[in-house]
Amino acid sequence: MQPTLADAVQALDALYPPDSAQSWDQVGLVSGDLAQPVERVLFAVDPTLAVIEEARGLGAGLLVTHHPLLLRGIHSVATTSAKGAGVTALVVHGIALFVAHTNADVADPGVNDALAAACGLTDTSALAVVEGQPLGRVGDLTAPTTLAEFVTRLYAALPRAAGGLRVAGPPDGRVSRVAVMGGAGDDMFDHVRAGGADVYVTADLRHHPVLEAREESRGGPPYLVDAGHWATESLWLHEAARRLSGSLEGAGFASSRVETHISTLRTDPWDFVVGAEPPRGIGGTS
Repeated sequence: MQPTLADAVQALDALYPPDSAQSWDQVGLVSGDLAQPVERVLFAVDPTLAVIEEARGLGAGLLVTHHPLLLRGIHSVATTSAKGAGVTALVVHGIALFVAHTNADVADPGVNDALAAACGLTDTSALAVVEGQPLGRVGDLTAPTTLAEFVTRLYAALPRAAGGLRVAGPPDGRVSRVAVMGGAGDDMFDHVRAGGADVYVTADLRHHPVLEAREESRGGPPYLVDAGHWATESLWLHEAARRLSGSLEGAGFASSRVETHISTLRTDPWDFVVGAEPPRGIGGTS
């Protein structure tokens, strides 16, 4: 018996309950007929036009993404806009779209557990509780190390992106306790300090929040690592695919009935960097 989209949605909703998403988020089924059979599922971070085409080429009946296609309201799905073209392509080619966003962030295991594992953390706990849900993770390394060595190991564990990793802190800074937040996380600095972290791994760090955080630390911890939005969240895809397969098999569908695939496309929007080298001279921050 072939599972239907309804079976897949039921399994995904159990793994990533929609009521655990943050109040501003838009998660769950976006397109698709619940009665349509699901033979192949593609997992990706972003539902870009190229990823939708990848799903079509695979013959995937279901595309599961971390980021929503329709987070903010739109008034047209005409193909004159990229979002309209995406919705049209999904409908025309019979591809269902399912989104697990902040409900995947807070899941256990979820996005932040995958990032914590890439950092080599043990004994992790929630970095903060927001709207009753555990956001981020904080935990300890098996042994202390330097900031430079920690970031070098993390770089090796992450998928490649043009921006690499940006680091604020001394290369020889001691690192033992680490906080993580996959995706954008520069609104969590108070929780990072409260958690006693020596370094904070996240993404989308902006100038003013970072400068203020470094000034508050007077040059000490917590040090900051911007590891890229796409890179920090893409680690979760393999676990999500494995868990969906296990759930469907547990529901009585043979594992051979559904293929899962991880997108091979890098949806990080940056393509190259010019002049990425340590600055010379004396810096003007703490």
